[in-house]
Amino acid sequence: MSRSTQSKFSSKKPRQVRDAEATKKQILDAAEAEFSRNGLSGARTEAIARGAGINTAMIYYYFQSKEGLYQAVLQRPAVEMHEGLGQLNLDQFPPGEALKLLIKEAIAYETAHPHRGMLWFQEANQNQGKYFKQANWQENFSYLIKILERGMAEGYFRQLDPFLTTLHIIGVCNLYFNAYENIKHTRPDLQLLSPEMIEQHTQAAVNFILAGVRRSED
Repeated sequence: MSRSTQSKFSSKKPRQVRDAEATKKQILDAAEAEFSRNGLSGARTEAIARGAGINTAMIYYYFQSKEGLYQAVLQRPAVEMHEGLGQLNLDQFPPGEALKLLIKEAIAYETAHPHRGMLWFQEANQNQGKYFKQANWQENFSYLIKILERGMAEGYFRQLDPFLTTLHIIGVCNLYFNAYENIKHTRPDLQLLSPEMIEQHTQAAVNFILAGVRRSED
């Protein structure tokens, strides 16, 4: 076999991998939109296929079933958030700075996916978190819990319940996006998803949360 023939064969696999990954992303994006609107029980694979520009057979080829696709859709945000937080190397920063970085990363992620809250609503409403718990969100919670525990141990944060405080912080960061379709009617004069308003929300969230967790000076 000639070198040119070998190179032709060897170049096919990377291209096939790229095509497969692109197709899977198209399916996941379309599925996320469909599951956000209708949940697992109401979603239709035909609608997902149309949104992805593929035939339904491709869904079953990559994800085996509608349930398998749904699990992959719920898993994706947990993995993306875990990777994003891991890249911050939060352990190398003082607790206050680490918490500030985490808040900014969380809000930036929500900004990129402002309508994903409906996905969690549908999961809670239809399945009571059956599939959510399989996505291993505990790892992402642990980033925040560790920062709070470290801050308390070093005397920078006041004594707090780490788990409850984690939930409160998530609420401050996420409600702005998860309830946007309702909240927007309370201030129709504001473009809540504009870069300027997102920046204001981010800074306000950082200031509010840090003020709440810091140990008061005697």
